[in-house]
Amino acid sequence: MKPGTRLKSAACDTEVMVIRCGEGTIECGGAPMGEAKPAEPAELSADHAGGTLMGKRYVDADGKFELLCVKPGKGSLSVDGVALSTKDAKPLPASD
Repeated sequence: MKPGTRLKSAACDTEVMVIRCGEGTIECGGAPMGEAKPAEPAELSADHAGGTLMGKRYVDADGKFELLCVKPGKGSLSVDGVALSTKDAKPLPASD
């Protein structure tokens, strides 16, 4: 998988764009994400139903994965079962 790839959730409406990607399976709602939406939707896992927010970047603790949410949904993002968190904005420098 390379940067710029769009992934769609099999369990909800979430769509993300890959910014940075390492080794592992990107999941949403407890189901693996793919470039095409499957014909049969996967069941949304209760453990991974925190939702995603449009325009937010999601990262893992090691900084190997970074995803940009381009369409929000009910599922939350994870890599190999480990939840991703929202990336905090960098503070602007103070001007005097």
